[in-house]
Amino acid sequence: MGCDGGTIPKRHELVKGPRKVEKVDKVAELVARWFYCALSQEKLRRPIVACELGRLYNKDAILEYLLDKSPDKTPMESASHIKSIKNVTELQLVDNPAWSGDKESIKGDKYDDLQAARFICPVVGLEMNGRHRFCFLRSCGCVFSERALKEIKAEVCHK
Repeated sequence: MGCDGGTIPKRHELVKGPRKVEKVDKVAELVARWFYCALSQEKLRRPIVACELGRLYNKDAILEYLLDKSPDKTPMESASHIKSIKNVTELQLVDNPAWSGDKESIKGDKYDDLQAARFICPVVGLEMNGRHRFCFLRSCGCVFSERALKEIKAEVCHK
């Protein structure tokens, strides 16, 4: 009736296979890139700057990073290519009129759309939420969706 030593364990009871690697949700990772500073991991707030790699930063986080030259501080990998403030461009972003994230206090009595974006493309109206590609002009800092840039077919700012 069991526990008498007469049971022989099967192979699947003895051998444990390799652990499954947890996969990163790509959609969540893209959303995080558009909502949080790549250097300080805080929420993005104006003024927002971008490097030539397309990473978004809070300007005050970049200034603190550039001013802190202490030898004991390890350089941040996400901003190791930034040597001066000339390596970043301040972005001219257009607010999304449908976004009400910081305007209202969160009481828990209403639905909060966490996928709604804070900024939009001024030409097409696409939200900057990580689902669509966006580009910025280094000369003026204006931000467009890639779809709008293909429609305009010009290297000049629309303003």
